[in-house]
Amino acid sequence: MRHASDPSEAPTGSGRDGRHRARITDVAALAGVSIKTVSRVVNGESGVLPDTRERVAAAVLELGFVPDRRARSLKRGDTDTIGILIDAISDPFFAAFVSAVEELAVAEGLNVIFASTVHDAAQEREQLERLTGDRLRGLVIAPFAIEAAELATLRRRFPVICVDRAREGIDSIVVDDYGATLEAVRGFLARGHRRIGFIGEETPYPTVYERLRAFRDAHAEAGVEIDESLIIAQGRHREERAISELLTREDAPTAAFCATSPAAIATIHALSADRIPMPALISFGDFQFADVFTPGITCVDQDPRLIGEATFRRLMELGADPQAEPAHIVVPTRLIARGSGEMTPDGETPSRPIGDLR
Repeated sequence: MRHASDPSEAPTGSGRDGRHRARITDVAALAGVSIKTVSRVVNGESGVLPDTRERVAAAVLELGFVPDRRARSLKRGDTDTIGILIDAISDPFFAAFVSAVEELAVAEGLNVIFASTVHDAAQEREQLERLTGDRLRGLVIAPFAIEAAELATLRRRFPVICVDRAREGIDSIVVDDYGATLEAVRGFLARGHRRIGFIGEETPYPTVYERLRAFRDAHAEAGVEIDESLIIAQGRHREERAISELLTREDAPTAAFCATSPAAIATIHALSADRIPMPALISFGDFQFADVFTPGITCVDQDPRLIGEATFRRLMELGADPQAEPAHIVVPTRLIARGSGEMTPDGETPSRPIGDLR
């Protein structure tokens, strides 16, 4: 009799070579034992006599029986897979973040699967449903449109951690967007810049909103009026022309703060394509090759490795204590001075067209 309640049984059907795939019932019949006994042997449990264990092991070997690992995980109440849902793997920050989490997971014998939202609410929901259709060791998500209530429901099944953007009542790993931006813009103002551009994004993210708020507050505390025309919010399909027009106008800003690393990369493309001398420039977020230009690109570094390490560590803590109160963890940032952010309005630090490499 087949025990449907025993999830250790491998699925029926044919293997890749077309032969019948052995089932747990086949092993039990050949060894002359119950399905429960086979399950105990396969799962390494005690309570089986040595000679019975040997018979079962011999039957497993003879039949080439392979347990359904996913079903076994469900039976034990855990799994070896971490799911990650991010904006896009093309984003330098998230690419490095996923790599950091994966490296730590693999070292612990865990798997990582990831999916992208591409900043689309419908795709975010579809991808979330795919990732959470099976039991996970934990879910890491950079939420786009998904709200706290839905994540709280998932949290009853497995640990859930938000990265980059927080949701009420859910563990979160973030950086101080406001404080780091305030420090960077204060530096521009201290060097004498009075016309500072803000190159951001039209997103619902609190991250960009907080950076723009800090940009405004830094000007207010210095008593400097902001020219609103120097603030541009680019869409996801960024028009580099808008950036080029901003930086080549007669009253162009002498400094520019890029609210994200993709915004900084778009700015660099515009500067390079039109051979525009670089203004003082700071990017929120480091990226590959930021240090190869003259001058190098100064960045607010929200280190994806530190964030990945904090995320993985918290996942393991929640796995050991699922009832732990949600934690809001702020990972420190640092300003990496490479030259572009330290330029003065009068060109004290000479700049050449950004196409000139070191």
